[in-house]
Amino acid sequence: MAAIITDQIRILNAKNFVNEVSNASNSYYSFIGLPNPSDYQSDWNDNPPSPKDNFDEENNYWDSMIALKKITSSDVRLVVPKRFWSSGTTYDMYRHDYSRSNISPISGATNLYSASYFIINENYRVYICLQNGTDPDNPNGRASLDQPDFTDLEPRAAGTSGDGYIWKYLYTIKPSEVVKFESTDFMPVPSDWDTSTDNAAVRDNAVDGSIKIVVTTNRGVGLGTANRTYTRVPIRGDGTGAECTITIDNNQQVSSVIVSTQGSGYTYGNVDLVAGGVPLGTTRPTFNVIIPPKGGHGKDIYRELGSFNVLMYSRLENDEQNPDFITGNEFSRIGIVENPLSFNSTTILTSLKASAVSAIRLVGVGYSTATFTSDSEVTQTVATGTTAVGKVVSYDQVTGVLKYWQDRTLSGFSTSGVPQTNPTYGFDRVEFTSTPATGGSLTINGGSVNLSIDSSFTGISTVINNRTYYLGQSFDSGLSSPEVQKHSGNIIYVDNRPAVTRSSNQKEDIKVILQF
Repeated sequence: MAAIITDQIRILNAKNFVNEVSNASNSYYSFIGLPNPSDYQSDWNDNPPSPKDNFDEENNYWDSMIALKKITSSDVRLVVPKRFWSSGTTYDMYRHDYSRSNISPISGATNLYSASYFIINENYRVYICLQNGTDPDNPNGRASLDQPDFTDLEPRAAGTSGDGYIWKYLYTIKPSEVVKFESTDFMPVPSDWDTSTDNAAVRDNAVDGSIKIVVTTNRGVGLGTANRTYTRVPIRGDGTGAECTITIDNNQQVSSVIVSTQGSGYTYGNVDLVAGGVPLGTTRPTFNVIIPPKGGHGKDIYRELGSFNVLMYSRLENDEQNPDFITGNEFSRIGIVENPLSFNSTTILTSLKASAVSAIRLVGVGYSTATFTSDSEVTQTVATGTTAVGKVVSYDQVTGVLKYWQDRTLSGFSTSGVPQTNPTYGFDRVEFTSTPATGGSLTINGGSVNLSIDSSFTGISTVINNRTYYLGQSFDSGLSSPEVQKHSGNIIYVDNRPAVTRSSNQKEDIKVILQF
């Protein structure tokens, strides 16, 4: 049995996803992770591996996560392919009937949404091409020579070159939207097309089933009197009221057909030459009536442009009052997680930023000049024969805060997940502690000097030389847990990429495209 799932379900799923992100009961976060990619693959920066999609890898993504940034309703947008207008380019025209049996002669598209039928101009105005110069002499259309830049409600030519193009203005992308939602290959569509006053004129001008374009497919032969124009030629079908004007040239052939009255309600149509008094000649002329999308051009921008892609935006920047995003180390993985939980809780995380790593407040002689090599190991003897070990994420010489992470490579596995027979520190993951047992100590080994856990420190900030420093996460007896519960929620997107080193004055814009 032959069946398809139509593109409309893709648009529906994309719109539903945007609504889910915007729903106050949900929390979506972008995250960065994996500060030591070369330990996983020596040529990672030249050839990042494709992420794996299984439960085991999901756990690994959590173990190597560094920090998260909340994605709000203003950070998610439906997007469509971006095509800047370029002189000399031949564009597809909008057609309601592209298919495997009616392939676009220009792009080879077998459906509308694969065709190149809309553009963005240099002023970030978006237009749909209703006619690309297609006629019997130019069955594959013509090159576009005039850039559209008007905001008229009705379609028209863009200039005086006579390239045959008819453009329909749809909307203008705002500068703030360009910053957040434009990418190399995609551009945003308005977030609230159905209700926005900014788009009301275009939306309200749409008429369901109104005819804008009729294309001549055969000019005919011997059509009565030369150089004559026939007006009010009716367009028949399941709609009403549409009419066109047909001009016969000196050779007694159709030279042009222009829609004079658009009518409404059409899902199919044909030009009634007999009722319009147009001579049929020795060879009858033929036409294609182009049917607009449901509601008319401009009524439903998402359906008209095929909006089944979603862009999610995050800006990572340093924050003195909430320094969850570390500096001085790398990240080589970004991703999206849905509804993670707050640490040691059943409550969905809602904070704007969250640390995914643990931390230790260190004290001791030389703490303000001590160094810890990124991704190196630090250890604590927590009891006789028992050692806690972590990997350095960052160290702040001012506050003495050491951030670290613990993954399976510290307790019996290789980076590829292969079990080891004799791990250095045993098979159990041992937590750092401010209350070591017999034979243990508060000393942290692995830095340029050995420092100790400040077991007397509790809080989220500290005062040094009359200045308050915020630590980004809450400490209890010198130790801080992550702010997010690891392995909670659903990781829905992962991207491995060449390592990025974060500096103190750095900002990163993360733009994730989800295709439905």
